[in-house]
Amino acid sequence: MTASPSPAPASLADAVALLEAHDEVVLACHVNPDGDALGSMLALGLALRDRGTRVLASWGSRPFEVPSPYRDLPGLDLLVPADQVPPAPALLVTFDTGSVDRLGALGDRVAAAGDVLVIDHHASNTCFGTLNLVDVTAASTASMVVDLLDALGLPLTRDVAACVYTGLVTDTGSFKYVATTPDVHRLAARLLETGIRHDLISREIWDTASYGYVKALGLACARSVLEPDEVGGLGLVWTAVGVEDLERYGLVLADVEGVIDVLRTAREAEVAVVVKTDPEDGLLKVSTRSKGRVDVGSVCVSLGGGGHRFAAGFTSYEPLGQTMERVRAALSDVPHLPA
Repeated sequence: MTASPSPAPASLADAVALLEAHDEVVLACHVNPDGDALGSMLALGLALRDRGTRVLASWGSRPFEVPSPYRDLPGLDLLVPADQVPPAPALLVTFDTGSVDRLGALGDRVAAAGDVLVIDHHASNTCFGTLNLVDVTAASTASMVVDLLDALGLPLTRDVAACVYTGLVTDTGSFKYVATTPDVHRLAARLLETGIRHDLISREIWDTASYGYVKALGLACARSVLEPDEVGGLGLVWTAVGVEDLERYGLVLADVEGVIDVLRTAREAEVAVVVKTDPEDGLLKVSTRSKGRVDVGSVCVSLGGGGHRFAAGFTSYEPLGQTMERVRAALSDVPHLPA
């Protein structure tokens, strides 16, 4: 019998009690996982397996491929494709996932599961679990997992720390974003004390890509458009990555996530937008970034998506031109934050 979703926030004690009540658990993160989604999921999965829990981990993307920056992470042997996940797990734990639709092919497991523990730090989280461990002040979901491991009394091993560090550096932009706090640096020091090769982890995330990606990045930047009068005069820069770009250079959608990190460096624009066509369903996946004057999280919520205050996204069912018109209109109405 499945339990009903609860909008009430859960405590660490609630989450500990739930995890200790099960000797088998299914872990899931959002489609096209980034470092925080995958790192937080594998970190908890490794720690639970080490204490004797049977663990399966997955996400609902097709094809089911680990994004290249994370192919050396510990715990990849926990992963199974979505079609190998039990249809009605007794306990489902989700990571870095704000809503059921972000689970893709695993979304139907939420209604069928006995219990669902949601672990996330997005303000737009819909609290779809029976227990919702949601902390919008946390720098990353991975840092929340460390708090949970401490509450469970499980050790922070070197392998677990490598996964946590991956999530931490991803969501703090290698400690550049506003989410970086003294506590973040204290956690980073604790992770480094386990002996992880943080330099190799960061190199894979930030400084390594296929030559195909370099070519696709060049095309995306070459076709970018600067609109300095948009966003109330703060400026908008945007570009698109099509299915033909992915196919031409042998890439998957996750391979081009870094395009927006280059685009957002344009001095003349407060907001950057990258529109990517998903080869699986043909829908447009829209990523947005702000330098701090615009809450793009609220903008994306108004457009049916979600995310963080300065990094968010949504899925569009309309063509590129209409999608960008909706983005411009939403950005024109958003209040400007203090500089």
